[in-house]
Amino acid sequence: MANLQNYNGRYCESEFEYAFLSFLEAEGWHYLHGNSIPRENKTAVLYADDMEQFLSKTNADLIADEIHQIMDKVRLVGAESEFSTLHTVHGWMVDGVQFVPQSGLARMVALIDFEHPENNIFRVVNQFTVEYINNGQKENRRPDILLYVNGMPLCIIELKNPADANATIFDAYEQITIRYWRDIPHLLHYCPLACISDGVKTRLGTVRTPYEHFYAWRRVNDGDKVSTLPFDELETMIKGVYAPERFLEIFRDYIYFQDREYDSDEKEIVCRYPQFFAARLLKQSIIKSVIEKSGKGGTYFGATGCGKTYTMAFLARQLALRCTDVPEIGSPTIVMIVDREELQKQGAKLFTKSKEFLNLGEVSIVPTRKKLREELGARESGGFYICTIQKFCDREDDKIGLINDRANIICFSDEAHRTQLEHAKTLKFSKDTDENMKAMVSKPYAKVLKEALPNATFVGFTGTPISETYQTFGDEIDRYTMDQAVADGLTVSIKYHPRIAKVLLDKQKVQEIEAYYKKCFDEGATEEDVEASKKAMSSMEVILGEPSRLERLAVDIHDHYVSACAKDPDRVQKAMVVCSSRPIAYALLKKFQEKYPEWFVEKKTPDGVKVSDEELNKLKPMPFMAMVASVGKNDEPDMYNYLGGVKNGSRSEDLDAAFKQNNSNFHIVIVVDMWITGFDVPSLTYMYNDKPLKKHLLIQTISRVNRKYPGKEYGFIVDYIGIRDNMREAIKQYGGGTSIAPSADDVEQATEVFREHMEVLKDLFKGYDLTPFFDPEGDPAMRYKLLAKAAEYVFISTQELNTQNNDGKSVQKVSFKTYFLKTVKRMRTAYDICQPSGELGEEESALAQCFMAIAGFVRKMSGTSEVDADTMNRHVAKMVEEALKYNEVESVLEDGEQEDIFSPEYFEKLSDVKMPASKLEILVKMLRKQIKEYSKTNQMAAKKFQEMLEETIKQYHERRKHLTAEEAGEAQEQATEDIIRNATEQALEILKNMNADRESFRKIGLTFEEKAFYDILMALRDEYNFEYGTDKKVDSIVINDKCKSLAKKIKEIIDTKSSFADWLNNQIVRDQLKFDIKVCLIKNGYPPQYSPEVFRKVMEQVENFEENN
Repeated sequence: MANLQNYNGRYCESEFEYAFLSFLEAEGWHYLHGNSIPRENKTAVLYADDMEQFLSKTNADLIADEIHQIMDKVRLVGAESEFSTLHTVHGWMVDGVQFVPQSGLARMVALIDFEHPENNIFRVVNQFTVEYINNGQKENRRPDILLYVNGMPLCIIELKNPADANATIFDAYEQITIRYWRDIPHLLHYCPLACISDGVKTRLGTVRTPYEHFYAWRRVNDGDKVSTLPFDELETMIKGVYAPERFLEIFRDYIYFQDREYDSDEKEIVCRYPQFFAARLLKQSIIKSVIEKSGKGGTYFGATGCGKTYTMAFLARQLALRCTDVPEIGSPTIVMIVDREELQKQGAKLFTKSKEFLNLGEVSIVPTRKKLREELGARESGGFYICTIQKFCDREDDKIGLINDRANIICFSDEAHRTQLEHAKTLKFSKDTDENMKAMVSKPYAKVLKEALPNATFVGFTGTPISETYQTFGDEIDRYTMDQAVADGLTVSIKYHPRIAKVLLDKQKVQEIEAYYKKCFDEGATEEDVEASKKAMSSMEVILGEPSRLERLAVDIHDHYVSACAKDPDRVQKAMVVCSSRPIAYALLKKFQEKYPEWFVEKKTPDGVKVSDEELNKLKPMPFMAMVASVGKNDEPDMYNYLGGVKNGSRSEDLDAAFKQNNSNFHIVIVVDMWITGFDVPSLTYMYNDKPLKKHLLIQTISRVNRKYPGKEYGFIVDYIGIRDNMREAIKQYGGGTSIAPSADDVEQATEVFREHMEVLKDLFKGYDLTPFFDPEGDPAMRYKLLAKAAEYVFISTQELNTQNNDGKSVQKVSFKTYFLKTVKRMRTAYDICQPSGELGEEESALAQCFMAIAGFVRKMSGTSEVDADTMNRHVAKMVEEALKYNEVESVLEDGEQEDIFSPEYFEKLSDVKMPASKLEILVKMLRKQIKEYSKTNQMAAKKFQEMLEETIKQYHERRKHLTAEEAGEAQEQATEDIIRNATEQALEILKNMNADRESFRKIGLTFEEKAFYDILMALRDEYNFEYGTDKKVDSIVINDKCKSLAKKIKEIIDTKSSFADWLNNQIVRDQLKFDIKVCLIKNGYPPQYSPEVFRKVMEQVENFEENN
């Protein structure tokens, strides 16, 4: 047992060191003082006795001289660089050393027994002095703690005093990565792992890991709740990493080196805890799936930016090397499917340099299905192939559905399912008959995969799962959410700043538009076309693209960006502007070009940025701002040519490379759909959003700014469109513990509803032969005619049918066409839920798509008059532009407008109500509404007014009840009127008092929100009868300066925390908020005597304010 020497009453680093040693001993490491290790000299770093003992025990057939030869090989290791030596030694430790004994047969001699941990010798050593020579002078270094296994130091631990605020883990990091590599590299050749701790922060990395990539280990076992408390870091690190068996598991399979030819990159990575547990759990799930032949290996939900690609690498190694006892898997073939070429390149960048780590042989990108079939057919095991979902599903040049039927194929899907699911739900209708037919036979992703690889097992990796994800890949096996990633320091927090452009409509223009629609209708446009056009012209697109709005938007983005960057001019701060469509994005770009031409002068670096000649040669001349988007067939010439025309692909690649170069002049990009998923630029700091976003796309988009970068504390979302509610909803779904996986019951119920509606549709088409639609080899022209005739049958039918109204109770007669379209719509809703599961039969799925296609034809036939929706849209678009007017772009945070029932206008309207009972009813209804609204900010004041209102209503009912039967006729009527009048006067008095209370914040010198906290502080002081500050009356308002000051401090704390985008759903931020407020109350002596009840009631107001503001 390690014992502390010379304790002098102060807590010092040595005491923490001995505590750390005792924790390791408790896990099974045997303590040894550094001076107790026999060595030839102090430059030696191996414990020869332990190594000899282990090798002799595990190689009983080798003689002593042969054992010493192996030891000498390990001791005298060397390579072309320090890093290459480290890589070589790690390889020996994991795979063994090749040795040729006297028998003449080469063999691998294990230096560590990973299969039987109990056969190894585990030592924890401190006070181990290592000598070195510097400028001819003998010096020494003494690491705090070294972990030895079989005589080799595998991990170095550097500690700092928890009681010394100036001793940081960064100092510990620099000791290892600068001082020790400089002075005693021969020790670090054997130490792939490093740990730094100051008792509060305890972080794991490697001896080549940058400081920002040292991370806490927050789980010990599968299924443990993740703890983010600082003092838990030490315990979870000791138990989760350094329990001897776990330590060997991590050391063997979770330390990543690139292939040896890339050693000059000096990349060594150790897994983070979410990657470790995800890989383990997914491996178990895949084995179970392969044995049971379910095909569903499970879904991994990993937040964007958390390192899913490395998780795949760790999992692939597990499957390649640790499943030999599962004959159904053996050495598997892995196919990785991604949804974009960007992700394909990203994956290839890692995996093509990882052949040694993966141990699967060939690693390559496959360009076509045909090539994939050839590759899989040429081998029975091994291989790692990457392809895009588009190539995987493209059957144009490859009519055969089957690719390979081996059972040891494991398919990793990296967000690829989303693209195909969206495609499978969307039926497109083209004028080209053959293209039209192809679009109609879309299948669920699960089915496409099953046809291609019928016996394979599929695993889904996603940062934003949708319900269909789970139906395709199976249950969620593990998750790592956004709030955990921020807490662990993997990503930075996102701050949200809403700014909108107010829209004003010219009423006269609105009337002109309505008159135009009436004229079109009179001239033969269908009702459906008029409605479709109205919907299109009132859509967000038209409003967002209005020229004067775009001009103000350009000015605001420019001013905000320049001002924000000026606060930290030495840091690279790139920005992304997200627009809702390509025409709008291009129109905005033109506004920037008009106003800020200097941003479009091409140069290699911004003015004032100095770079080396070598780096300058790698940079291309670029504008400061550019738009990146694909080209469309019908783009206007200006936009088409700006985007590169036929060279759009190479232009986008050049801009991609430049944006990722920190010193490139290219700093601001305007995008629509490109670069908002799977695009990593750590220096990207600002996102200016002008696109309606929600759910998974919103999370993927805003996550572009959450990557870590030196000096970057936050990513900023500047919102011009109002996505706050959608963002809260999406973060609730993808940021924390909420699961959106549909239950088996959901799918079963949807399938039942789907089949019910299908029967109704089949009945409508009784006697109709729809079979030609289902023949994939059939004549496209025949299929087209079938659909056209079926649509005509629906369109011209005069039959009327009964259907339920939306209330589900009443019934009305509708036309055959309306009945058919409504039934298809209901069928499709159910189809979208049950279709991804792959459980629907081929025939019923194809028939459903047939009915959807007919419905599409019918809708198109409804608009065959000369004046169709598109014609009206073009005409009305100009009128809408004129009708829209814009004020300055302004911050929503300063915009407190709401319906005002306290205005003189409202009282005037109320006085126009002649019926006393109606007046009272309206007044009570509006009061209830306003009290509820007031309670969102000021719970205490609202409660008071609510009680007053309820008392008024109670008195009113009591008085009405006591009117006796004898007081009949006019007397009773007069009495009733008196009661109503009294109640109305009381209600008006409450309204007046509430108005005065709402406005009193100005007289007190507080904001509206600050007064809410002022009221609760004053009320609790009076309720619990303690003294706090001095009251004084000013204009009949009680003012207490001490409560006023404290209320401001509480509101300031809330403002600071609420600037985080995910604060409402991030329990860590909310807990910290409550802690900060509690500390604030205590520091300010409120209440004078500690009272949990008072704290609780203040927190209730805080929570109420959090939820509603």
